[in-house]
Amino acid sequence: MKVLADACVWSLLLRRKKSAALSAEQQSAITALTEAIQDGRAVIIGPIRQEVLSGIRELAQFERLRAALEAFHDEPLTTLHYEEAARLFNLCRSRGVECGSTDILICAVAAQMQWDILTYDQGLLRCVEVSRAEGLIR
Repeated sequence: MKVLADACVWSLLLRRKKSAALSAEQQSAITALTEAIQDGRAVIIGPIRQEVLSGIRELAQFERLRAALEAFHDEPLTTLHYEEAARLFNLCRSRGVECGSTDILICAVAAQMQWDILTYDQGLLRCVEVSRAEGLIR
């Protein structure tokens, strides 16, 4: 099954200092993304690419990351993905769960494409929880 990794996981893999201390959850996420890349299961969407590349102060580092991500083509998004994201946003909100627009789009795309989501971000995990409770994702 394909894996849609959140920007936080891509950033850990590509942007973190090698000497940085990682939690067990973060290390597990890096391992899972590395395996998905090696198996050809890792996918990315444009909004995640934008998040990974945003906030980089040095042009040389930006270019290194951009080049590293060139191996992964953005999966096309359709009107149906955005409509599902809006529906899911409304559902989450009705359950008292606030989600960012990229997080909710990740959930909607993963649900429609039947992809796994790889993240340790608590906001996205709350969206995933609601989506699972509704039977939208596994």
